[in-house]
Amino acid sequence: MTRATRLASALAVLLAALGATAPRDPDGFQLAVPPWTFQFPHDHAAHPSFRTEWWYYTGHLRAGGRTFGYEVTFFRVALPGASRDSTSAWRARHVIFRHLALTDDRAGRFRSDERAERQALDLAGADSTRYLVWLGDDFAGLDADRRTHRLVARGADFSLDLRLEPRKPPVVHGRDGVSQKSAGQGNASHYYSLTRLATGGRLVVGGDTLEVEGLSWMDHEFSSDRMRGTHAGWDWFSVHLDDGRDLMLYQLRLQNGGIEPLSSGTLVEADGRWRSLPREAFDVRALGEWRSARTGARYPSGWRVRVAGEELELSLAPTVTDQELVVESMRGLAYWEGRVRVSGTSRGRAVTGDGYVELTGYAGPPPF
Repeated sequence: MTRATRLASALAVLLAALGATAPRDPDGFQLAVPPWTFQFPHDHAAHPSFRTEWWYYTGHLRAGGRTFGYEVTFFRVALPGASRDSTSAWRARHVIFRHLALTDDRAGRFRSDERAERQALDLAGADSTRYLVWLGDDFAGLDADRRTHRLVARGADFSLDLRLEPRKPPVVHGRDGVSQKSAGQGNASHYYSLTRLATGGRLVVGGDTLEVEGLSWMDHEFSSDRMRGTHAGWDWFSVHLDDGRDLMLYQLRLQNGGIEPLSSGTLVEADGRWRSLPREAFDVRALGEWRSARTGARYPSGWRVRVAGEELELSLAPTVTDQELVVESMRGLAYWEGRVRVSGTSRGRAVTGDGYVELTGYAGPPPF
């Protein structure tokens, strides 16, 4: 065992010991409370002491004159009783869900695929000692350099095999390692992003095998919180600007039509420095509406985003109107997750960019 391996093992034991004393919910799952200090690359791995966790990749790919957006997401959701230890290989303690989507701008087409499997008998899993989450042959994890991310996923008529190299350090959202979602202890998550990942690899779609390059965004979030009964869903935005700045905002919508005061965002400078944005620092306005023929849900479509203190005013327009996923493995959950083009001004200068928008709760209750 090398010295680095011994240190990593000791760190994992220490973190586990600290987790053992953390506050827990009635089911025994650890609550997200401050302070939390992220340790990388260790914290890319799974955190099974928390009820839910997801690894969320979205990105923008180019191949010649064609442009695409993609989503690859792995969710880990604990089953009832999962906080109790078991040595049986047959007993599933978690379910792994994998969502996959591709937006083909030129064709004006959106494809999606979803799978689910219990974490048992090595059919699917999320490793807590290293970053590797998988379902069948699909996986997300780190290459041997422990820095480069690898994504492999296959749908019915398209597939991705990508490598992603961080161009900025991880960005931790919220305060003291905690992103508070509503008032009260544990109504929060541990949430960080890799906002700018240089991306390259292979895309197979429509019988074509394309060498692609572009930029991606990775979110990793884990918690034991459940959406409060007062919350209806959320609108989440991520933006890459051509001046090197990156922006994340989310609005938690309330059942009464208002916005949760603890909604927030983060602005990341070109050099990787970041600062948190409280709810009052930004304004998001929908410019239109789109109705799904499948679910009947009415989603906002097109947005104006202002961050006045940062001299940032942006317009976001979907590249394809219909980018709704309907997920049968999650009891017909439907949400809109789509690629957008961005234009506007940053510090008085014209900027363009690419972004992703996620809209939940418009076609039924949010997933978590």
